[in-house]
Amino acid sequence: MRRVHATPALLRATPALLRSARALPRTVLVCAALLLLASCATNVEEDGHAPGAPAGVTAAAGSATSVHVMWDAVTANPGIDTYEIYRGTTKVKEVPGSEHMVDVTRLTPATMYAFTVRARDTDGRLGPRSREVRARTPVAVAADHSAPTPPSAPQGRVIGSRAVQLSWGGSTDDRGVVSYDIYQGGAKIHSVGGAQTATVVTGLRPSTRYSFTVRARDAADNLSPASTTVPLTTAPGSDDGAGTAPTEFRATTHRGDDGAYYIDLSWVPPRTDGVVTEYQIRLDGQPATSLVWGGTAPRDHAKYSFYAGRDAGVSHRVRLRARLPDGTWGGFSAERTVTTGGTGTSTATP
Repeated sequence: MRRVHATPALLRATPALLRSARALPRTVLVCAALLLLASCATNVEEDGHAPGAPAGVTAAAGSATSVHVMWDAVTANPGIDTYEIYRGTTKVKEVPGSEHMVDVTRLTPATMYAFTVRARDTDGRLGPRSREVRARTPVAVAADHSAPTPPSAPQGRVIGSRAVQLSWGGSTDDRGVVSYDIYQGGAKIHSVGGAQTATVVTGLRPSTRYSFTVRARDAADNLSPASTTVPLTTAPGSDDGAGTAPTEFRATTHRGDDGAYYIDLSWVPPRTDGVVTEYQIRLDGQPATSLVWGGTAPRDHAKYSFYAGRDAGVSHRVRLRARLPDGTWGGFSAERTVTTGGTGTSTATP
């Protein structure tokens, strides 16, 4: 619903404006009316809130002329009607709210592209753009009609009730493999770069049997035959993503040379198909900071310290989760309680 509020000054001025308007030419009358409407419009209020920006956005070249874009579902009330995908400032795709990936095609080979995603709810409100992600299409190859060989020896494991991890042997191609497409039944559900031979598939249902296959794609968009099928059944019940959570998580505190206290974290990165470079740290139930490795991210053991204040005897609850190589967030680590000036302890909260 839209409510327009006129200020008291505007209400007092309106009769005078109308009286004097009778003596004005028609052009001036039109201008006066437009000014009056503009004044009213400055106090417009909207009921409800627009949806938030999509998170977990990734982009990877699918061929010399296409890029595969993925993102996390946006939670909104009312629900999401559509997602809009932008290349730079140009909207290039629009998909239903039930879909969270798209192939952007008809691109130029050997070109860097930037993509963002916006969500529109069922009331028509358009949310802000996601963070920008970039992908470069590879160089085109002339007269390539040979498809890659099918990925070999695919296998998988269940990591809870809503995710599985898949791996496979690399395909061969006379010009090189650009990407691998993952299929659930006959539907393409995911895509990774040609250098990857494993991935985590999330957003599945508990106690459900799935059949996955993998196909390789080259720069000329030639698609290999499907690999053999990997049947997997997700675990029963609800799932908090524990299979993708950091393990051996510890938290302590120390006092710095500046007299302030710092929380020291250590953990083992989750087992994934690639290197984890980003973590989200939650302090006392709220997002506290994001940790992103700009250089070489640790594979076996990670450490991080952050400022906790200058007062001793203050207790904090802390845990963290990783952004998986497929762009989705993994499960949270165990939660630890620390007290400035004291030591860290474990709680039962996952």
